[in-house]
Amino acid sequence: MPTCVLALDQGTTSSRAIVFSHEGSILAVAQKEFTQIFPRPGWVEHDPEEIWSSQFTVAKAALKKAGVSPADVAGIGITNQRETTILWDRRTGLPIHNAIVWQDRRTAGHCDRLRKSKKADDFRQRTGLVIDAYFSGTKIAWLLDNVPGARELAKAGYLAFGTVDTWLLWKLTGGTVHATDVTNASRTLVCDIHKAQWDDELLKALKIPPSVLPQIRSSSEIFGETPKGMFGAPIPVAGIAGDQQAALFGQMCVKPGMVKNTYGTGCFMLMNTGSRPKASKNQLLTTIGWQIGKNTEYALEGSVFIAGAVVQWLRDGLKIIKSSADSERLALTVPDNGGVYLVPAFAGLGAPHWDAYARGIVAGLTRGATGGHIARAALESIAYQVADVLDAMRADAGMKITSLRVDGGAAMNNLLMQFQADMLGVPVVRPKIFETTALGAAFLAGLATGFWKNRDELSSQWQVDRTFEPAMPRAQVDTLRAGWRKALEKSRNWEDS
Repeated sequence: MPTCVLALDQGTTSSRAIVFSHEGSILAVAQKEFTQIFPRPGWVEHDPEEIWSSQFTVAKAALKKAGVSPADVAGIGITNQRETTILWDRRTGLPIHNAIVWQDRRTAGHCDRLRKSKKADDFRQRTGLVIDAYFSGTKIAWLLDNVPGARELAKAGYLAFGTVDTWLLWKLTGGTVHATDVTNASRTLVCDIHKAQWDDELLKALKIPPSVLPQIRSSSEIFGETPKGMFGAPIPVAGIAGDQQAALFGQMCVKPGMVKNTYGTGCFMLMNTGSRPKASKNQLLTTIGWQIGKNTEYALEGSVFIAGAVVQWLRDGLKIIKSSADSERLALTVPDNGGVYLVPAFAGLGAPHWDAYARGIVAGLTRGATGGHIARAALESIAYQVADVLDAMRADAGMKITSLRVDGGAAMNNLLMQFQADMLGVPVVRPKIFETTALGAAFLAGLATGFWKNRDELSSQWQVDRTFEPAMPRAQVDTLRAGWRKALEKSRNWEDS
């Protein structure tokens, strides 16, 4: 009988593999960073082969570390950085270009033109998304238009598109399965989320031939098996969800009105809105949360482009800290931000502002400003951005939000989590099992293979590590957020001014 599930967590900066027991505890973790490629300002790429090699390496390492055989593994769950776009030749399995990463802004001009087109409303209503360079659609179009011979390959039926989940599934099944799940499909800008199908009219508007697209399937089913020689015995690939939807499921936000926020490279807040998509009036995204069996559940999402990445910038750009953990210690050397605000619009602004031309600024500097003030302003910028998103979400959903469940690397920063609770005015709840993105993928795979019976069994495993209660006086919160809005306005439309 199987004793565990293997989750592959393919992120923006690293590939990880985690082995989970039936109790939901972690048996082993392996992680490997991979190369970030910046060909031009605003462009971000990855090597698809390095994504695969790093992910396969850590998968084998995690199984070895856990001391389990392939026969012990009930299934593999995949969760992935979303929107990142890969095209490869079906005949050789070789990519025709580097992956264009979700952070990449090269198609901002194309998006500007689409917003002015007659199809703009169709994109919004059918996909639940805003037209932005963030999503896969215009990235596919760019690759088809700019890689020599790409359109000819597509016309001949030789070209395959995939987000990272599709690429990993293709590799894991020896090139036999070209598929994605509904959550990743819903992030492409060419999927009708009401039907969970590719939309022919939107594809035509972007000049994307349907032949390149993967089959859309549910989030929890057996997609295929690994070849016998890959791990030593076949293992079913049985769960797929984009990283933020996987985290929503891993946090067991399975009832309408429940909200989670993941503090990763970017920051992503999702609210479960139930069985019907809820249109946003406040620049949020409507997306598919997951599909299990025939039941599809939807979510509202707000995406902050730069969260943990601002701490990496303190380390690698400014070099005022040696490790990410040092950010909290440096910030604690000062009692407050000293009037200093940092807007980390390094890749534009996400929800609810959606300004591709905003750029990062530091405002309010005086001679008394120190590295501590910069560090505190950087951490606080994450909380301000999240508060902006939650305000929009509250207005859209018309629901009272009683708490925020959190995960991701920066959620381990107690200073940030307390400040976040203060800015939101609701408790911030951190779970004991912190790897909720990978856990969500494992849960989806385990449900498909019968390793876990149902959601009730999964919900009973979710436990609280710490709850941060709001403590700051409301007047002080209002003053701080007013300063943030002032700094935010200075960063807007920077590239146009």
